[in-house]
Amino acid sequence: MRDSRADTSTHVLVVEDDPDLRRLLKNGLGEEGFDVQTAANGRDALRVAMGPPPDLMVIDIGLPDADGRDLCQALRSQGATAPVLFLTALDAVTDRVAGFSAGGDDYLTKPFALAELAARLRSLAKRGNIDPAITAGGLRLDPISHAVSEAEREVSLTPTEFRVLGALISRQGEAVRRLDLVRAGWPDGAIVHDNTLDVYVGRLRRKLEEIDATMSVLTVHRVGYRLQ
Repeated sequence: MRDSRADTSTHVLVVEDDPDLRRLLKNGLGEEGFDVQTAANGRDALRVAMGPPPDLMVIDIGLPDADGRDLCQALRSQGATAPVLFLTALDAVTDRVAGFSAGGDDYLTKPFALAELAARLRSLAKRGNIDPAITAGGLRLDPISHAVSEAEREVSLTPTEFRVLGALISRQGEAVRRLDLVRAGWPDGAIVHDNTLDVYVGRLRRKLEEIDATMSVLTVHRVGYRLQ
């Protein structure tokens, strides 16, 4: 029966560097009724996305030339609005939050069952035009414009600023540990000096002041930061 499968016009872009897994996804999702196009790295994905826009995107976070979250943000900045499902070996809450704050819509940890991936993609395809922005109080963090806004005021963010603020917004009012913010803001394995996070938080504070935000980033002594 075909009613459980995606329509063959549903175009999925799969970005995965492992050739065996990439081949498996192309063939397996193709058998599920998806029209699959693949890319092995971030550069190829950006090139492919310049053609007919995909309806859905599956992006591995651990790409050889880019963090998949950065690739997602780059695609969003180019106007890509297709739902994104991240594939990754990471399973920490902060890693999932970083994926969502980068503009992702779903998250699947390796190893996974192909049937589950296909089911999640069908669900994303049915969701339609849902606002991908993350909100907290009056703040609105938009992964498409890559900016934070309140009322009619808006200011652009760098990718790292975006991810750090996304982690804070997703846990509004909670004290977020420094380590969790570093994990959210920088790729796995990146060398981040002790004061680097403080520098970025300082930038975020100034940008929130620019838009007269009603909330600010507060320091939680010996713990980290809190958005309140």
